[in-house]
Amino acid sequence: MKFPWQKSEDPSPAESADPTASQGTPDAESERSLPKGHTPPKGRPTPRRREVEIERGVIRDPKAPTSAAQASARRRDLKKSMSKEEWKAYKEKERTESRRRQKEAQKAMDSGDERYLLARDQGAERRYVRDWVDSRRFINNAVLPVALGLLVIMFIGTWAPDFANIMSMIAMGLMVVFFIEGVWAGRSANKAVGEQFPGTTATGLGLGFYAYSRMTQPRKWRSPKPRVAVGEKV
Repeated sequence: MKFPWQKSEDPSPAESADPTASQGTPDAESERSLPKGHTPPKGRPTPRRREVEIERGVIRDPKAPTSAAQASARRRDLKKSMSKEEWKAYKEKERTESRRRQKEAQKAMDSGDERYLLARDQGAERRYVRDWVDSRRFINNAVLPVALGLLVIMFIGTWAPDFANIMSMIAMGLMVVFFIEGVWAGRSANKAVGEQFPGTTATGLGLGFYAYSRMTQPRKWRSPKPRVAVGEKV
């Protein structure tokens, strides 16, 4: 017999539909156990608005690589959106900016900044070889003047064959001297690098030819520019 004030032991329709309702979910229990005002961590920093817009495609990522066809299409669209005078001014601004960047890059390259050097010029061993060559005088410094002289002799040989023959013999002798000095300089540069950088693997024929190619260039034309004076110890 059940009195009116006693609760019914039968589950309600809502409770019978969800058997876990009376027990509570783990998420609800964990939320009840957290202090008031607690904000769960997200596990990563909040992305910036620009990053979100780039990810959603609202704006284009300026660093994203584009193909030549896409760049050409954008340039055509840009030209159509401008007047003739505006497009002319835009191209002039582009040329000015390009020249400015080239001058800055060349200046950095001449100063020996590794970020702007060609692959053949990078490395402490190559920098030391440049200083080693720049601190010495070589007969090979006259390679270009001799080559120009031979070109002139070829032209005047028609009118003065005897003189041309004599100068050709002298030029052949100089070429032999150039070759012998080049072999000596390459071997000496490799030896100096081996003493300066024990255990290095950068020595060899490539390093010797690098020293030879620099010594055949006029001092003012060398890049990177010489850092040491002739006769200075390196």
